[in-house]
Amino acid sequence: MSVQPCRQGGERPDRAMDRSSVHGGGEGEALVRAAEYVRMSTEHQKYSTENQSEAIAAYAARRGFEVVKTYADAGKSGLKLDGRAALQGLIADVRSGVADFDAIIVYDVSRWGRFQDADESAYYEFICREAGIAVHYCAEQFENDGSLSATIIKSMKRAMAGEYSRELSTKVFAGQCRLITLGFRQGGPAGFGLRRQLVDELCRPKGELARGEQKSLQTDRVILTPGPPAEVEVVRRLYRLFVLQRRSESEIAAQLNAEGVVTDLGRPWTRSTVHQVLTNEKYIGNNVYNRRSFKLKAKRVLNAPEMWVRKDGAFDGIVEPDFFEAAQRIIQDRSRRFSDEELLGQLSSLLEQKGWLSGLVIDEVEDMASSSTFRQRFGSLVRAYALIGYAPAKDFRYIETNRALRRLHPDIVAQVMAEVQRVGGAAERDEATDLITVNAEFTASIVLARCFETAAGALRWKIRLDQGLRPDITIAVRMQAGNEGVRDYYLLPWIVGGADPSLKLSQENGMRLDAFRFDDLDGFYDLTRRTELRAA
Repeated sequence: MSVQPCRQGGERPDRAMDRSSVHGGGEGEALVRAAEYVRMSTEHQKYSTENQSEAIAAYAARRGFEVVKTYADAGKSGLKLDGRAALQGLIADVRSGVADFDAIIVYDVSRWGRFQDADESAYYEFICREAGIAVHYCAEQFENDGSLSATIIKSMKRAMAGEYSRELSTKVFAGQCRLITLGFRQGGPAGFGLRRQLVDELCRPKGELARGEQKSLQTDRVILTPGPPAEVEVVRRLYRLFVLQRRSESEIAAQLNAEGVVTDLGRPWTRSTVHQVLTNEKYIGNNVYNRRSFKLKAKRVLNAPEMWVRKDGAFDGIVEPDFFEAAQRIIQDRSRRFSDEELLGQLSSLLEQKGWLSGLVIDEVEDMASSSTFRQRFGSLVRAYALIGYAPAKDFRYIETNRALRRLHPDIVAQVMAEVQRVGGAAERDEATDLITVNAEFTASIVLARCFETAAGALRWKIRLDQGLRPDITIAVRMQAGNEGVRDYYLLPWIVGGADPSLKLSQENGMRLDAFRFDDLDGFYDLTRRTELRAA
């Protein structure tokens, strides 16, 4: 959210005047105080917040308005109110009566929102009008004066705005499906033993994408390629252990951990991570898409196999298809030996033991069917939960995530200290607080920010700053969606966020915070680099 006060004007006009017909002050009259609302997603340059503000300023000058406040939602979709902090703030100001303006100027109807229910857009405008504050659309060819024609045109515009999003979603999905059938990768990490290869429009290799890197040219594409030979051999050996030696996922994970092998995320292996490698078709070169849907900010759903989009043999596989099919038969046979009653009995016992249920909890239990088995047998985990009378009041997955992050934190601290020492710096860790003193010059604290998803599908992070330690720099590690890997880093000086014990971050946070965002910690290590000076 961006709320910017502007220059102060003269006395406000009388609120008793009819706001639905207010057009601004005429020559020699006091200017009518107005707020502007601007929003930009990523769709087109013409909708940049700067261009919107320029058009609004010209409209205000012609109509006798004085723009005294700006509400800006940059990089926000108009499908829902969720995630649009500026519009939420505007509505809250209007409802509470603290709004010190008599009109709201918006570029056009679509900037107000592309709500899938046109009545939702009308509702938010009604709230403003009921409070005596008129809404003006400066780029529309009609006057928003409450007339029958304006009402009809607005209704059509609102419906068209929602329909535009639906059509765009359909076109984007169709384009993604086509790219899948052509053998290109659409999002997601490569996985252990694989790497993301960037290619141009002629499929000529351009380089390997590191974790977190994205393509920059629209014509570029991404494919999967085999990773380092050592990782490829681990994957193949994992399949041999499972298929030929009939070792369980837990036994395989224990063996890999004993050998010092870590996952692509640098973490120890678990039953679930081994299971993921055994069940993902990308290891035999198949490209599978649309297992889950999240269209138009709707609820995520698991799609039936007939809705999946696939391209067999899209990549160079690193596992023989015979081994993969044998692994699937073993997993299916293992789950088929349980009846529905037995599966639900296992679930009930696990609930009694743990107190809550989730896919991760299920997948970490030896000799129990995997979470995917429950989904396939009962349609979803939620339905399976309902059949045993379990209706969680809240999502307990965060408990498991927090546990995993706590296990990960010492590894990241050790990694940072090792890198500082590698570049010639000195790092000392306080065992009681984990506070790192670098080169006896400044202190640094490392915090891991768990990623959580709102009901609308937006990603959020909360960074807790230690008010007691007051480190000079806080290294905030933002996790990816699902909290399986690191998304990026924030190097926050105490002077920036120290006054607030917690910072709430979204995907885009403005220059005040995003100026301190980095894809890696190379800049921090450069800061700690020291070179011994020799006398001439």
